[in-house]
Amino acid sequence: MSSAPSAPASSPDVPLVVDLDGTLVRTDTLHESLLVLLKRNPLLLVLAALWLLKGKAAFKAEVGRRVQLDAARLPYSEPLRAFLTEEKARGRKLVLATAADQSIAEAVAAHLGLFSEVYASDGRVNLSGARKLERLKQAHPEFDYAGDGEVDLALWREARRALVVHGSAGLQRKVRALGRGEVRVFEASSTGVRTWVKALRVHQWAKNILVFVPLMAAHKGANLGLLVQAVLGFAAFSLCASSVYVLNDLLDLDSDRRHPTKRRRPFASGDLPVRAGAVLAPVLLVAGFAVALLLLPLPFTALLATYYVATLAYSMHLKQVMVLDVLVLAGLYTVRIFGGSLATGVPTSSWLFTFSMFLFLSLALVKRLSELRGLRASNEEATPGRGYLASDYEQLSSLGVAAGYISVLVLAFYITSKDVTALYGHPERLWLLCPVMLYWVSRVWLLAHRGLVNEDPLVFALRDKVSYAVGAAAVLVLLAAT
Repeated sequence: MSSAPSAPASSPDVPLVVDLDGTLVRTDTLHESLLVLLKRNPLLLVLAALWLLKGKAAFKAEVGRRVQLDAARLPYSEPLRAFLTEEKARGRKLVLATAADQSIAEAVAAHLGLFSEVYASDGRVNLSGARKLERLKQAHPEFDYAGDGEVDLALWREARRALVVHGSAGLQRKVRALGRGEVRVFEASSTGVRTWVKALRVHQWAKNILVFVPLMAAHKGANLGLLVQAVLGFAAFSLCASSVYVLNDLLDLDSDRRHPTKRRRPFASGDLPVRAGAVLAPVLLVAGFAVALLLLPLPFTALLATYYVATLAYSMHLKQVMVLDVLVLAGLYTVRIFGGSLATGVPTSSWLFTFSMFLFLSLALVKRLSELRGLRASNEEATPGRGYLASDYEQLSSLGVAAGYISVLVLAFYITSKDVTALYGHPERLWLLCPVMLYWVSRVWLLAHRGLVNEDPLVFALRDKVSYAVGAAAVLVLLAAT
């Protein structure tokens, strides 16, 4: 077919046809709908497999009847949306044509108020590729087309002008090779390593340093063999944790998009496709358990499985139950210490576990307090997916400070116990740890009240210079006592 004559790419007399998934929105609405079904009831996915036997169009219709995505919260391509708004103002006809189900297409069109016509899958015809082209040619012999993938090449071949959204450099070359004149590109695909690192939440791996605590507490940090075992335990916990983080982000897309900062997470923002997360989560999980099964004692693997199940339960439901959520968080921190003990074979005392439970309960409450402070600032009463109200702020603060101070009390009892004399030549010098810990706990809570701790407290501590100074002071005390 010969190249179309040169003309302005935004001629108002030629309708502009826009695809939905991956083009107008930076995600796939069908994939997101399936994730909603999974979160609602995993058994529904078995039923979904039966729907697929009826064909893609019927499958999408069945899913659409059960899931209504919030069109206002979808991650739209803002450059394309702004361009469409300008074209609409110039009097140009805009057409939404998508393989998504009619229900989601109409919801998006109603929300944006830009499109005069909507073509979508209707339960009988899956409006993709050649079928979409046939439908469009019947209504509009000449049109410009905005799409995002290989499946759209057939439409670009027939379109007067091509608009590529989120397309790779290779796709852009293929579109230009069609000879459709100037190709306009919106948001070229450029997913980098930084985006993947953010999705894995590598910074959260800092929590897993706790697996080294039993080794250090037993003064065996110089034992290279045990240190390697601890490193392997760290790796296994980190891989499993990232698996849960990815799955959690996939299941919490809607609530994350309602949050002022979480909406920028890779899957919520559309920087990464949800199908990539659906592959990444199980791959990370298998890798984590492979490290545990092949290189670490079996009891560690059993504990890792318990940790994964508890973390998954927390992500799926327990984080919505007030008080229980922070107890589970504190328990997950303490499990890492127990995991370090099982990975290295170095026993640890009940004193350490008791101290850890109260300290981490205090830090978990810091995290919740920071969320409630944001609620109060925005004059909202409740956070979606959480069991707390803004009015719980003062009570949570009281509980958290009390838990932090009790952890210091447990430390004081430990210093007076018989266990100390086996490890320290001058145990009386350990009393200096108490004011050091009281200072750090009090400071963290004061900063939390001021709104300066807006992330996981352990991650905050790893970025806080004063916390490093406190840690150095504690190490000096331990060395003096040794």
